[in-house]
Amino acid sequence: MDAYDEDPGARPDPGGSARARRPEASPTGMDSSAGMDSRADVDSSADVAFRAEAESSADAASRADVESPAAAESRVDADAARSESSVASGADLPVPPPAPRTGVAALSPRYQVAAALALAVVGVAACVHLLMVFLSLAPANTVTKQHGKAVEEWVFPEFEQNWKLFAPNPLQQNIAVQVRAVVRAKDGGLRTTRWTDLSAQDGAAIDGNLVPSHTQQNELRRAWDFFTATHSADNQSVGMRGSLSEQYLRRIVVMRLYRTYPAGRDGVIQRVQIRSSTTNVQPPAWSGERVSDKPVYRVLPWWTVTADEAAGGVR
Repeated sequence: MDAYDEDPGARPDPGGSARARRPEASPTGMDSSAGMDSRADVDSSADVAFRAEAESSADAASRADVESPAAAESRVDADAARSESSVASGADLPVPPPAPRTGVAALSPRYQVAAALALAVVGVAACVHLLMVFLSLAPANTVTKQHGKAVEEWVFPEFEQNWKLFAPNPLQQNIAVQVRAVVRAKDGGLRTTRWTDLSAQDGAAIDGNLVPSHTQQNELRRAWDFFTATHSADNQSVGMRGSLSEQYLRRIVVMRLYRTYPAGRDGVIQRVQIRSSTTNVQPPAWSGERVSDKPVYRVLPWWTVTADEAAGGVR
């Protein structure tokens, strides 16, 4: 029996092999068993496709979670390169605000000009002062011969310099300046105060003071040196600056009396008298030199205190 006899639904293949013939549709459109088999095949194919897609997604997620160190390092380098390029381009950086101006630059143009002029005046005054002090200390020259009076008026007595510490024969005496005054009390009576040692007050203020002021150290001493340099031994003025030295010394002692002596607060100072007490500095014990240790006094005449000096803001 040939193939046609074995299976009526088979037909010969053009290549000579037999192939199953598709069943013919039923009069109703489809055989029931064939439809069920077709739906089963479709459902199986959909399930397989869904599982395959889920497995591929899971594999991609696992690969993203478990990233190799080399891949992570490459990704970080790429991010850093993009950041550096952004910084270099400056496109993403915000523009910082301008820094606020300080000092003279913060002033308006008008005040800047005023500040510049003030600084210029101060600078010129400082240069002139240094020049005047230099000329007062320099040896006699053409400038000091022609303008010596102007130099002295500028320097003396407040800015006079003393170089006796470095002289061949430094000072070997202690000189104390003392003063007493005639005070008119509030009841109109006059009384004379005792001698007040102003130099001792300066010494007490300096003793134990790490940073004593220039006034405590030099004001009274330089005023007395200024007076003795312009007066003879009998207290007569020998130069044009004699009157100036008297006014300077008198002004200082009156100011000191009003500040330190109680009598000045109870009345008005009418007259003052100044004296110096000079005592030799004793030589060391190993020296054979002997000097007197008794003080020598130089007493000045009474000076009348003017109204300006007595009440000119020194109380």
